[in-house]
Amino acid sequence: MVNYTEEEVIKVPRFKEENGFYTTRQRSLLMSKIKAKDTSPEILLRKALWKTGLRYRLYNKSLPGNPDIVLKKYRLIIFIDGEFWHGFNWEKKREKIKTNRDFWIAKIERNMQRDKTNTIKLELLGFKVLRFWERQIKKEMQACIDEIQKYIDFKKTI
Repeated sequence: MVNYTEEEVIKVPRFKEENGFYTTRQRSLLMSKIKAKDTSPEILLRKALWKTGLRYRLYNKSLPGNPDIVLKKYRLIIFIDGEFWHGFNWEKKREKIKTNRDFWIAKIERNMQRDKTNTIKLELLGFKVLRFWERQIKKEMQACIDEIQKYIDFKKTI
């Protein structure tokens, strides 16, 4: 399991003006409207799963990482990760961050670190963890459903 020492855990500074971070009211309003759950990619995937006859639970807070979708019968956890928040194509994206870099780079890298830790914790609990980027859900839905179904079919044969 990934056990980060206290020095290895990425520290995210508080987003306050006294810490050197600033945002406009307009930007702050836009950011406040970003949802943590029931996002459009999540809803799209849930509807597609429901259509195939799969039943699931949402946001099980007793599991590490508060998974987006839980198929307990198959010991399957599904996360739908937003590109910005979870570091899609991070090596290129991190260079494009122009404002409040110290905050945003630490924030996203800590999210990525937490994702790894939660995935390992869930696997140790006997779950299979699938992570999809929101762009995969929007552009390659059938491939996502096929991957889920492939795992479920495998579980049924065991």
